[in-house]
Formats: sequence, C-alpha cells, structure tokens
Amino acid sequence: MILHRHESLLSQFVKARNVDVWLPEDYSEEKRYSVLYMHDGQNIVEAISSIGGVSWRIDQAVERLGKDVIVVGVWNHGEIRWREYMPQQPFEAKSFDGIRGALRERMGGDAISDLYLRYVVEEVKPFIDKTYSTFTDKQHTFVMGSSMGGLISLYAICQYPDVFGGAGCVSTHWSAGEFAIVEELAKRLPDPASHRLYFDYGTQGVDAPYEPFQLRFNEHLLAKGYEADKNWITLKFEGADHNEAAWQARVDTPLAFLFS
Repeated sequence: MILHRHESLLSQFVKARNVDVWLPEDYSEEKRYSVLYMHDGQNIVEAISSIGGVSWRIDQAVERLGKDVIVVGVWNHGEIRWREYMPQQPFEAKSFDGIRGALRERMGGDAISDLYLRYVVEEVKPFIDKTYSTFTDKQHTFVMGSSMGGLISLYAICQYPDVFGGAGCVSTHWSAGEFAIVEELAKRLPDPASHRLYFDYGTQGVDAPYEPFQLRFNEHLLAKGYEADKNWITLKFEGADHNEAAWQARVDTPLAFLFS
C-alpha cells in the first residue's frame, strides 16, 4: 500500500498528531473506497514506529483481503492515550463511582474520549472524504483497534452509529472498567440491523482476565438482537498474548468479518 502521512494534523478538540493514510497500490480517483479508521496508528504498518518494533502489517492484510479499502491510522499521544481511549460517558456514570478515582490516577486525569471522537468524526473523516475518493456512508466506514483501542472502537460505534457501520474490537481492554464498563457500553449498543461488531481475546498476559467480561457482553449482544456469526462474532484465541505480534497473526480475521 502507498503511504500518505499528514503530519501533526491540527484540531480544535485534541492535540495535533500524525494521521497516516494507506492507499491501495492501484488507487484511482475513478473508483470509490471503503475506509477503515484505526487507533494507535503508529503501530499498524511500520515497525520503526511500533511498540517493540513489531506492527500489525495491516497493509499486507488488506492486500490479502482483496477489497477496495483505504486505511486511516490516527496516531496516539502516549501520555494521554488512556484518557483519549477511555469511554467518557461510562467513566462519568454513577456505576463508576467506586473505581473512578483509581482510574483517574492511572490515566493522569479524567477521560476525554468524547473530544477525541469529535476529532475523528468531525475533523479527520471530513478531511479524508474531501482528499480521497471514498464512500462516505456508514456501510463503508469502519473503526478498529486493540486493547484500549478496542474499547474506543466500541464506544465510537455506540456514540456515532450513523457514521460507523462496523467496529473491530481486538483484545478489548475490559479490565479498564471491568463489569461497570461492560454494563455501560451495553446500554449504548447500536441497532443490530445495520451494524457489525467483531470481538476477540487471547488467554495470556494482559488478555488473561478478559473472558468473563467478554462473555457477559456477549449476553447483552444477544439480548439486543445481535446474531452470532451474522452481524456479531466473538473469538477466543487460545495461547495468544497481548501484543502487536499476536494481533498481526490474526488481523485477517476481523477484516474478513467486517468487510464480508
């Protein structure tokens, strides 16, 4: 894929940051493309900017997918990553009263993800749609991330169901809010008739505690009307750890589901 890097893309909502746009090798203005917005954008392709020197290699995965897709990687700011990715309205809900103080200390402040999502939806997406030949409707607009990026991807589709038609939540970091975050996000689920949701988790390292939270969220998905293997899927990857190497190894799976 071809990289267009928009350095320090300015915002009225959040700190400026790089936004990487990965175009298909045969990109043409004569065609229109679906768009996948990804968090932690510095980790998705280039090893030099990725944590531990290993990336998702999303470029190769999209090429294997064989669909007309543009990938937009929104870089994070490490020192405020948790604050930008923690779902803000759940964080501010009464159910978080007992854990908010510890989370605030862990994050270095309150959640500011509503501002981050405004950046993505009101500034980055219009810029992408103006600059590149994209489909602009929700049926062709997706969001994906891992860990805290999984949480913010789910929150994004809950908050902006008219913008995003699907979300890929890889190794979703339920531990950030445990059952409180599960219950709060379940209240906000979008209409299953027009949305697709992908979840997965491993069993090693940081992923090890995720299963009970994910299983509880699965119950909410069923109650909401989501149908397994149709508009929602949850997969368990036995032995998989919580790192870019693990996500690289299985990234074809969420892509195939979201773009099927």
